[in-house]
Amino acid sequence: MYEGRGDKFNKYKAEFVRKTDCHTLADAMVDADVFVGVSVANTVTKDMVKTMAKDPIIFAMANPDPEITYPDAVDARKDVIMATGRSDFPNQVNNVLGFPFIFRGALDVHATAINEEMKIAAVNALASLAKEDVPDEVAKAYGVDHFRFGREYIIPKPFDPRVLTIEAAAVAQAAMDTGVAQQPVDIEEYKRQLDTRIGKGRVIMRVVNEKAKRDPKKVVFPEGNSSRILRAAHIVKEQGIAQPIVLGQPDQIEAVAKEYEIDLTGIEMVNPLVSPKRSEYAEKYYEKRKRRGMSMDSAIWRMRDRTYFGMMMLETGECDAVLSGVTSDYPSTISPALEIIDLQEGITRVSGLFAMIQKDSVFMFADTTVNINPTAEELAEIAIGASHVAKGFNIEPRIAMLSFSNFGSSRTPESAKVVRATEIVKQKAPDLMVEGEMQADTALMPEFMEKHYPFSKLKGAANVFIFPDLNSGNIAYKLMQRIGGLRAVGPILMGLSKPVHVLHRTLEVNEIVDMASIAVVDAQKLY
Repeated sequence: MYEGRGDKFNKYKAEFVRKTDCHTLADAMVDADVFVGVSVANTVTKDMVKTMAKDPIIFAMANPDPEITYPDAVDARKDVIMATGRSDFPNQVNNVLGFPFIFRGALDVHATAINEEMKIAAVNALASLAKEDVPDEVAKAYGVDHFRFGREYIIPKPFDPRVLTIEAAAVAQAAMDTGVAQQPVDIEEYKRQLDTRIGKGRVIMRVVNEKAKRDPKKVVFPEGNSSRILRAAHIVKEQGIAQPIVLGQPDQIEAVAKEYEIDLTGIEMVNPLVSPKRSEYAEKYYEKRKRRGMSMDSAIWRMRDRTYFGMMMLETGECDAVLSGVTSDYPSTISPALEIIDLQEGITRVSGLFAMIQKDSVFMFADTTVNINPTAEELAEIAIGASHVAKGFNIEPRIAMLSFSNFGSSRTPESAKVVRATEIVKQKAPDLMVEGEMQADTALMPEFMEKHYPFSKLKGAANVFIFPDLNSGNIAYKLMQRIGGLRAVGPILMGLSKPVHVLHRTLEVNEIVDMASIAVVDAQKLY
């Protein structure tokens, strides 16, 4: 569009007419920083791209084929930042990232118009989200290991569940700020409502995350050379969930961070091999274990182990919680914890719980990780501990003590153990809604229970399930996770006097962040 072009411009084109010596697209591309195209395919050539300025940005959005293909643009310039409307190449520009969420935010505040400020708010929300750590579930949906901000990822993916909450809320806020919202909302409450539309699991973890943010605690991650741990540490620091401390040799930690482009700002690094605390920790550890075969030399050597060192940091008050396990087996984390951290008063055994989350429901499963064949007394402890965890998730516990028997239908030593455990829970915690022994399906059918077992104190479907042994608990949670598709949050370790949680080897980054939030909330109750 230049003066003297020779044809007549309509009023819309006339706005863009310029006095310039550039009379062709090729002329205009020379030293250009940005190309934005919504025209037709194959209007831009490799030679044109080569004439652009350093780090050129090309948004070639003609559909179904762009002005220049992604492979051709990248072949012409290795420094190009390229986006198209195609889903088979990086950086897809798609209306699905805009219209649904702009409309959502506008409609929810009864906006009288969608103004420029609301559109810009949507753009800024997407730009901000692109720079945040991407959940592993999103990467898996696209068949890659991980996305991180860079030339091949400048736009959030349509399958990213965070887009709804972040973009719609930004649009709603802009509508209120510019005076076009007829029904203003509390923006934080609105975000919670948006999460509800995605699923109860998001709401549950938002509750825990918000509790953690009120009083962030120091959380130690012994596996500082793990990229997943470093990504999680970055997120909990950025979101104000915790004050992360990672253990390991700084040069190794920094090398991993550089490889995965992880910002370590605000993350404390401690190297147990050279820490001045190592001798002090060894002496304290020796005092705890000297009558159990531990020598001073062995204690000093143990403090080279990052997990043992982390547990001693927790024991001496240098941190408030420890999370470990993504690079080791379960015993390698739980054994140091049991050796160093005392049990809660009145507790005889630790136990493990998983929160099983589906779209509209949350269930607590215990014990799923520790006790092979718990006694009736231990089952009662597990049930009471699980009720505390449920309340931490803002869930009112309805506890089912599980068996293959329904209220005496099969009289065996196995079912009798569950009957006795139920009685103990009722004695120790009379305010809890607990019932048993019962079969799993009975626990989930309140109408059936009311009809056939009207004496039951369980009103409504159970949401806390106490399994009679480790076989049943471990098998059940894994079947629900793999076949049922439920999200498993845990294992949450119960019974220790200070927060320690064993991270499963398969945990994704967002799940590690969730466990950090749980650990912080645990610590808030103690300190």
